[in-house]
Amino acid sequence: MSDENLIEPSIEDIQEAQEFLKGKIFSTPVECSSTFSNIYGAPIYFKLENFQKTGSFKTRGALFKISKLSSKEQKDGVIACSAGNHAQGVAYAARLAKVSSKIIMPSYTISAKINAVKAYGAEVILYGNSYAEAFQEAKRLSQKENRTFIDGFNDRWIIAGQGTIGLEILEKHPDVENIIVPVGGGGLISGIAKAVKAMNNKVKIIGVQSENCDSVVETVKRGEYTVSSKGFTIADGISVQNPGTLNIEMIKKYVDQLVTVSDESMAYALFKLLERHKILVEPSAASPLAAIMEQKVDLRGKKTVGVASGGNIDLLLLSKIIYKAMEKDKGLVRIECKIPDRPGTLQAITSTISSTGGNIFHAEVDNLSYDTPPGYQSITFSINLRDSDHLEILLKKLGDLGYKFHVSSL
Repeated sequence: MSDENLIEPSIEDIQEAQEFLKGKIFSTPVECSSTFSNIYGAPIYFKLENFQKTGSFKTRGALFKISKLSSKEQKDGVIACSAGNHAQGVAYAARLAKVSSKIIMPSYTISAKINAVKAYGAEVILYGNSYAEAFQEAKRLSQKENRTFIDGFNDRWIIAGQGTIGLEILEKHPDVENIIVPVGGGGLISGIAKAVKAMNNKVKIIGVQSENCDSVVETVKRGEYTVSSKGFTIADGISVQNPGTLNIEMIKKYVDQLVTVSDESMAYALFKLLERHKILVEPSAASPLAAIMEQKVDLRGKKTVGVASGGNIDLLLLSKIIYKAMEKDKGLVRIECKIPDRPGTLQAITSTISSTGGNIFHAEVDNLSYDTPPGYQSITFSINLRDSDHLEILLKKLGDLGYKFHVSSL
């Protein structure tokens, strides 16, 4: 990467990116959530980059970056390393610019993401058992094949492209007071913070990281570059152990607050966005709402915009999140019981469940369980209910049958 690419973008760079991107991307909506506004006592909005081309904000930076390549660099092609949104953004941008692209993805990348990148015309190479191994292979091939390596965040033009989100927020809501942004490598928040502070220095910029991958938070706190990973996170969009050095410097200058949230909070926030607003996002994109739910952000009635950075989620993960969130809300409960193995007993229980309005989602009989007495059956019901009050009514009626019932975790 040349020194030019490590220069902090100017507001003019971001404005140039905005003009360049017109007609190439969507100016995504900024929607008000009356539900969360009422709950938290402040006007809360979401900038819906999950509706962006390729399903995330990454397309903005990739398009602008490739436009800045020389004709020779474009002819030689580009290469990137990513297991997700950056891969799709670069592949899409390269196709639009008629530039050859090669994407190195870790071998564990799910097939849906691989197929999405291929569909945009990129050559995909699966390499290594970690992002670090895939990254090193991408850098090696970049030199060998003379392809330009497109960094996911630590690049002037990438940052400028992402900064256009900040300009769009201000255009639609010039009176915004807080903007909450997911933070991984730091490209998104760097661009947004630069753009917003240049136009209105009074707007507070708040970054959110996963508590299990909080390198930016720790680096800023300690005053020295820190690689911090405390374990696995479902928020792969912000699971970056090595944030960009340019991004860190910009975050120090322009970002007002950094917070962390748990995976559980992001999963629950994702579920609530889907349940109440029919908006599907990925876990990292739910982190701004998670920060609000965890009361990490002092709203005090201030108009707040959370950036929903993307919507590319593994559907199997989504199903697990839905089940766990319904359990949390008592919308889905698991009830275990041991009953005499006699005709009519099971029917009496299922009839009782039905009479209260409960819907049996799943039932499992395990007569081989070590703690099942001879002559008994162990049965577990997964039941769809309205709420905790409904659960109490059901448990009372089941108790009247004379058997012991236990509510267990899904």
